[in-house]
Amino acid sequence: MPWSWRYEGADGKPVTGPAETFGSQADAESWIGQTWRDLAGAGVATVALAEDDRVEYRMPLAPAGE
Repeated sequence: MPWSWRYEGADGKPVTGPAETFGSQADAESWIGQTWRDLAGAGVATVALAEDDRVEYRMPLAPAGE
C-alpha cells in the first residue's frame, strides 16, 4: 500500500504539493525530512502522512517556537 503526503496551508485547506508516493512509511518520512523547508517556503503549513486513504498523522512544518 503506497504512502504519500497531503499538504495544507495555514488556513487548513489543501494546497498543491509534490505528488510523490513511497513504498514505506520510513521512505516517506525520510523524504519529508529532506524537503520540508522547501515546502514550508512554498506555503505549506502542515503535512499529513497517509497510507492510501488512512491518515497516519499530521504535523506542522514550522520548527517549534516559530
